[in-house]
Amino acid sequence: MRRILTALLFVLALCLPVLAGDLPDPSLTPGAVLTTDAATVCKPGYSATVRHTSAALKAKVYANYGITSHKPGEFEVDHLVSLELGGDDVEENLWPQSYLTQPWNAHVKDRLENELHRRVCAGKMSLEEAQGKIKGDWIAAYREIFGEN
Repeated sequence: MRRILTALLFVLALCLPVLAGDLPDPSLTPGAVLTTDAATVCKPGYSATVRHTSAALKAKVYANYGITSHKPGEFEVDHLVSLELGGDDVEENLWPQSYLTQPWNAHVKDRLENELHRRVCAGKMSLEEAQGKIKGDWIAAYREIFGEN
């Protein structure tokens, strides 16, 4: 009986609804890629060389999403296709992602980004495949890879 209950709870967790704010609006944030070269993104420190999001660009992204005010630590302006996966640091790849929503938030997405980067750099996944997974629906990709949340 305990196994059945555990399995049922696991299936229910996988079926939790995805709230509208958990994924970026594809008309505002379709995602953008700077490179598809795995060797480039696997170089230590690569992300820092392409990270240059200005305060003005962040303000524009918040405005695009109708966020006129927020508390510190409530959101981050996140890259849909992360820099570590070859994403570009441009408006089309940025969206305000909550740190506070549950179960899907910026911390959870970071775990996925790190795992995809690890797989790409270990030669277990192409960079284009990783970019496609996170650009298409990062929550579905998370569930596919980790089978949880």
